[in-house]
Amino acid sequence: MFTTEQIKAAHSKVRSGADFPNYIQEIKTLGVTAFETWVKDSHTDYSGANNFQTASKSMYEDLIISNSSDKAKFEHYLKIHQQGETDYFTFCKHCAETGIEKWFVSLDKMTCTYYDKAGNKILEEQIPQ
Repeated sequence: MFTTEQIKAAHSKVRSGADFPNYIQEIKTLGVTAFETWVKDSHTDYSGANNFQTASKSMYEDLIISNSSDKAKFEHYLKIHQQGETDYFTFCKHCAETGIEKWFVSLDKMTCTYYDKAGNKILEEQIPQ
């Protein structure tokens, strides 16, 4: 199975959201089937075959997640991130500002779903292959 060190090495190649699809393909080849990233500190829970689980450590000090979500503003921030205009930490700060608590990626379905603190689905996107 995969290790968090292997995932970290793949993630180190990501400079902006424009690099996300390549990152997804790389960790998929490692055996990752899904992951959930928590915006407050960017720790991530990874899943693989046969109920394999591992988790990364926090990447930064806790961010405060807004209690109310702003889908329109989040979509704008996501778009500019995907176009390579912001780095990962800036994107996480934007998520916190707009009430995004976490995102869940299914590598089987190739989707990325963003949720607010109440567990409401704010946006689901197909990941380009």
